[in-house]
Amino acid sequence: MSSSDHLPSQEFPLAGVRVLVGRARDQASALSAGLKAVGAEVIEIPFIEIRKPRSYGPLDAGLKRITEYDWLILTSVNGVEALSARMKRWKIKRSQFAHLQIAAIGPATKSEIERLGLKVALVPEQYIAESVVASLRGKVEGKRVLLARARVARDVIPRELRKMGARVDVVEAYETLVPASSKRRLRAVMKNSKRRPDVVTFTSSSTVRNFVALLSGRGPHSTSLRAGPPHANLEGIQLASIGPITSATLCELGFPVHIEATEYTIPGLITAIASYNSHP
Repeated sequence: MSSSDHLPSQEFPLAGVRVLVGRARDQASALSAGLKAVGAEVIEIPFIEIRKPRSYGPLDAGLKRITEYDWLILTSVNGVEALSARMKRWKIKRSQFAHLQIAAIGPATKSEIERLGLKVALVPEQYIAESVVASLRGKVEGKRVLLARARVARDVIPRELRKMGARVDVVEAYETLVPASSKRRLRAVMKNSKRRPDVVTFTSSSTVRNFVALLSGRGPHSTSLRAGPPHANLEGIQLASIGPITSATLCELGFPVHIEATEYTIPGLITAIASYNSHP
């Protein structure tokens, strides 16, 4: 029993609760720290690995012509980090972005953009692609848009903006992979009654698919993932989703969603998990 088991439940609602954090290794700290702050015992096993794209060519080309664009859309902190690195590589000055309208998918992405000294013009009400599209309605007709994102991503934003009359260039800023080294660790934890998590967190559709792939031994985009691993493997475990798109992926693969964040952010996910596990 950890010392947190003796702490008041209203202050530490996750005291004695084991939570599996599956974010990429270099992104897990904020979620893990927030969970620990409310008493959780955190297990970190990344379901996702962030890597450089196979080629920076398209992103570099877009940045070198940034003055030709009207809008820049960034849908993750990873995309901002890639943007920053390539700006430094090619000595592209912030002043070249002065004319540009920049859209960030959420507050964490906005904060990272502002750290570069760039101004964010738009953050949607809900931090999902559909809300980005809704926020840009009436603003992009006839405009040139640069969208920097993961190699594999949903096509909602480019498809819908093109329907509105925008000219959209999609460039790969990074790619996400299933970390092979996590397979053995994840399976061992799930089989060990003393280490088995009470809650598993999912922060994107990719983390859902990769989690199932790691347990089942199939590829993350295999159609056979719909069958999922035997559901008994997850019996008694709460599945916690950061928002409706991630929840939809869980449901698509045949899994329940016990917890869904109201605000689609890391703090929102922590609040939802703590609230679900609070007892009067």
